[in-house]
Amino acid sequence: MIIPFLRDDMQGSLMVTVERVDDPAAIGKHSSARGFPSCTAVVDFPGRGYRALFGWVQMVRSTDNSSAGSTFDMDPFYLFEDAPSPYAFFGLNPTLFDAPSRDRRDPLNWTAHSYLAWTPMDDTERRVLPLVGFSWGFDITPGRSITLQPVRTLSPGSWDAHLPYLATTYPRWSFDTWPS
Repeated sequence: MIIPFLRDDMQGSLMVTVERVDDPAAIGKHSSARGFPSCTAVVDFPGRGYRALFGWVQMVRSTDNSSAGSTFDMDPFYLFEDAPSPYAFFGLNPTLFDAPSRDRRDPLNWTAHSYLAWTPMDDTERRVLPLVGFSWGFDITPGRSITLQPVRTLSPGSWDAHLPYLATTYPRWSFDTWPS
């Protein structure tokens, strides 16, 4: 799926691919990840240098998370899960990559909300400005089969609904509403 976005009057796009993992070793995963999804979102943006700095904010609602699937939790990259930043990935046109899996195949619903955002370099505060978002995930049925959820573009309201959680979780950051 290709999802367009606009930043500083420049057109960019995301190329989002969610596919079933057939060769877990090829993506650095254990063999138990076979059949689970992997998601890759590649940023294409003509800006250069600091104008191409973006970050990925990803939240997950899963029936095995702290709320048993009733709310979203942050899904930070595990190497930086204790870092006080909402970004899982950050850099020049950063690629989002995620390949969630479980050792056991108990019934489960796992849905991610993934947002490309940016932080102005000339502000005195750390602000997150959303640009575009999409949803993806997987379900494990009672029969233990894994079904991939289709990629869907998220509406501005989906980001705005996460704002109270983001503000509480990252009090040293501010989060803008989705631009009109």
